[in-house]
Amino acid sequence: MQAKHQVQVSQSRHAEVARLLLQANLAYGESNSPSLSFVQRLKARHECRDYLTEALAMEPNNAAALGLLGRVEMDDGNREKAHTLFNASLDQQPAQAQQYCNLGYWAIQTERPALAEQYFIQALEYDRQSAAAFCGVAHAKRLQGQFDVAFLHYRKLLESGAEWASIYSGMLSCAQHLAVNSADLALAKDATALLERDGLPHQELGRFVGAILQHHYDLDNPDAQVSLEAAAEDQLLLLALQKTLMPNPAVEELVTLLRRAILAEVAQTVKLRDELQPLTLAIAQYADRTGYALAAEDDEERLIAAINDSLQAQFALGDEQDALVGSLMISAMYGALFHQSFAVQLGQWGLADWPLALQPVLAASYYDRAEEEAIKQNFQEKTDELCLEKMDVPQAWPAWSQLAYQAESSLKTIMATELGLQTDNLPGTLRIMVCGAQSGQRAMELARYLDDVEVIAVDESLANIAKATRMASEIGMDNIVFWPWSIAQNFVSDGHQVHWIEVGRLPSPAMTTLSLAALINTATNAGGIVHVHSALDEQTPGDKQIRKLIAEHKLQPTRQTLRQLRRMVLANRNDASWELLVAEPNFYSLGGCRDRWFRPQDEKQLREALALLSNEVDWKLVKARDTDGHTLATLPVQRQIQAEALGSEVQSLMGQNLSVYFQRRR
Repeated sequence: MQAKHQVQVSQSRHAEVARLLLQANLAYGESNSPSLSFVQRLKARHECRDYLTEALAMEPNNAAALGLLGRVEMDDGNREKAHTLFNASLDQQPAQAQQYCNLGYWAIQTERPALAEQYFIQALEYDRQSAAAFCGVAHAKRLQGQFDVAFLHYRKLLESGAEWASIYSGMLSCAQHLAVNSADLALAKDATALLERDGLPHQELGRFVGAILQHHYDLDNPDAQVSLEAAAEDQLLLLALQKTLMPNPAVEELVTLLRRAILAEVAQTVKLRDELQPLTLAIAQYADRTGYALAAEDDEERLIAAINDSLQAQFALGDEQDALVGSLMISAMYGALFHQSFAVQLGQWGLADWPLALQPVLAASYYDRAEEEAIKQNFQEKTDELCLEKMDVPQAWPAWSQLAYQAESSLKTIMATELGLQTDNLPGTLRIMVCGAQSGQRAMELARYLDDVEVIAVDESLANIAKATRMASEIGMDNIVFWPWSIAQNFVSDGHQVHWIEVGRLPSPAMTTLSLAALINTATNAGGIVHVHSALDEQTPGDKQIRKLIAEHKLQPTRQTLRQLRRMVLANRNDASWELLVAEPNFYSLGGCRDRWFRPQDEKQLREALALLSNEVDWKLVKARDTDGHTLATLPVQRQIQAEALGSEVQSLMGQNLSVYFQRRR
C-alpha cells in the first residue's frame, strides 16, 4: 500500500509540474508576442518565471523547466545565468535540439556568430525540421558577413511558410550587401516580397532594387528598348517607385524617360489612359522623394506650365474633382502641388475626399507639406525661409517611411548588457538627446523601442524637424520632441541634463554659435553616456570639387543650381573624380545634395568633441565597434585616443569608421 501511495504522489507531482510547464510556455509565448505592449510582455515574462520557479521547486532537475528559465534569464539580460541553465538542461537530457538552439541565440547575443552557427547545426542534427535552428544559421551567416548564403537561407524559410518578422528583417539586411550581376527572376521575386511586406524600412532596399531593375531593363545597353506598357505593368518597378529611392543613375534616367513618354502621350491624346495611371502616380511619389531632382527638358517644362495654367482655370470655373484628377497626376510628376498657384484651392477638400489611389501622392505633394509648414511657424528659424522662392525652400532628408524592426527593450537593459554598466541608481525615465537627427528615423526608433526613455532630437534643418514632428504625431509617439539647435542650447543652459547623447550628423560651419563639445560637457553628469562615430561622411573628391565651385562662383542652394550641379556630375559620372559621389544615396535627392554641398559637416566640431572625450580624467571609453558592428578591444582604441590627445596625427580616430561609447566619470 505504501509503494502504491508513493507512485500516486509521484504521478500527481509530475502532473502538477507538467501543468506548470504548460502555463509557463503559454506565458513565455505572450512575453514574445508583438501584438502586446512592452509592459504586458514584461508581465507575462514575470508570470513565466513564477511558474518555472514553482515547477523547479518540485522537480529541480526538470530539463524543460531549466531550459525555459534560461530563455527568461537571457531575455532579462542575464546571459551567464542563461548559459548555465541551458547546459544544466542538457546535462539532464542531452539530445535536445531546443537547448542547442538556445545556446546558438545566446552566442549571437554575446557576439560569437561562428560559435552560434555550430550550436544551430548541432540542433539541426537532432531535429532536421527545426525552423528556429535553420533561421539561427541564417542569422549567424549574416553576422559573419556571408550575406549571399544567409539570404538563401531566409528565402528557403519563406518558401517553407515561415512568416517571422526576423526573417524579413534579416533578408532585408542581407539584400543591402548583395551584388546583382545579371537579370535574376528569383531576386526580383524576393525584392517584390520584401517591398510588399508591411513594417519594414523599405527605403533601405533602394540600391538592391535599383540593381535588379538595371539588369532587368538592360539599362547598360544604349540600344535597349523600354516599353511603356511593360513598365506600367511591372510590379517591382511600381513598388520601388512608391517606397524607395534608388541610387542608380541608369534607373534615374529610366524614370525620367518613362515620365517624358507619359507626358508626350497625354500631350498628343489629351488624356491619361487608365493603364498608365498607376505608373504616373508611382513616378509622382518618387519625384517627391527626390525633392524633384529629376531633370526635365524645356518642352516638358512648357507643357507642365500649360497644364498648371489649365488647372488654375478649372479651379476658377469651379470644375468637379473628377475633372481635375488626371491633370493633378501629371503635374505632381514634375513639382509639388503645394508650390502651385492653385494650391490654396486644393485645401477645400480633405485628403480622404480624393480617390484612394491618388491619396498617397496628394499627401506627399500637398497635405503633408501644408502640415509641416504649420509646424515650422513655431520656430524663429522660419524667418530664414521667408525670402526664398517656394520651390527653393529646403526639403527634408533622408526620405524614409518605416522604422527598422527591433525588439522592444529598455535603455537601462542596454546599458547593463551591452556596456556592462550599473543602472541601479538611474531614474525610471532616462533622457536621450540625439544631435543631428536629420529626419528623425533613428531618434524615433529609440523612442519607440525603448520603454524607459524620453528623446530630444536636435537638427539644423527646419524641414527635417517639421517632417519628423509630423511623422511622430502620425505614429502617436508622445515621448519625443524635435528641436532646432537654438532651443536645445537654451534647454541645456537652463540646467537640464541628459543621460545619453547620440551624435548623428554633425553641425555645419554655418552654426557659428554652437560648440558640440561644450554642449556635451554641459548636458551630461557623472554616469552619462556619449555615443559618437569617428568617421566624417560627404568627403569624396567630387564633393570637395563642387564645394570649391560653390565658393568660387558664390552659388546659392536654389533648385536650379542644385539640378545643374547634379547634371554636371551625371554627365561625367564615369570619371574617377565623380564615381564615389554618384554611388552615394543622398546624391539622388536635392535635399541630400543641399546638405552635402551647402551645409557640410564641420570637421572642427568632431575634432573638438573627440578631444573632450579623450580626457581620461573625466571620460572613460566603455565600448568600441567597427563598421560591421563587431566589438573591439577598448585598450588599443584608448591608446589611440591618448596618442591623439598628445598631438599624434598618425594615431587618430578621425576618419576611422568606429562607433565609440564614452561614460562620464564625474
